[in-house]
Amino acid sequence: MVKELLDLGKSIIIAIIAAFLIITFVFETVSVDGHSMDPTLNNKDRLIVEKVSYYFRAPKKGDIVVIKYPANPKEKFIKRVIGIGGDRIKIQDNKLYINDVEQDEPYILEKTMADFNEVTVPQNTVFVLGDNRNNSRDSRFSDVGFVDYKMIVGRAALRIFPFSRFGPLK
Repeated sequence: MVKELLDLGKSIIIAIIAAFLIITFVFETVSVDGHSMDPTLNNKDRLIVEKVSYYFRAPKKGDIVVIKYPANPKEKFIKRVIGIGGDRIKIQDNKLYINDVEQDEPYILEKTMADFNEVTVPQNTVFVLGDNRNNSRDSRFSDVGFVDYKMIVGRAALRIFPFSRFGPLK
């Protein structure tokens, strides 16, 4: 009886440690809270965020990432990577320009209503925007700004809820 309880206790401890390691280093689930990524992601969508790829490569333009909000790292935001280190970003006349090239953005909800003066993205940071540009707190605001790689939780890889929209994210 005692041996069986010890075995059960060991199994529970191993399971807890394994779950902690997986959530810390491999993946976690998050729920979208708000409308800043409409129409790509909707309020209350559930996602799997994978954390492994950024151990081996830097974030790429177009990646949808979960970041820690720089003004309050306990809060998480989900945004799209628009620019990487060295890129020059500006929004002018409702159009996004990266390195003076107008971008085709079929994923945005509507054209951006306000201009944004050109900035150059520092190395080891990314510039992020929500797909719902007129309703998104993102790199255009000083409390978010350029996002250091250390503040990136991971890449949103898969929508798991609602089931009708289940699948990989692009």
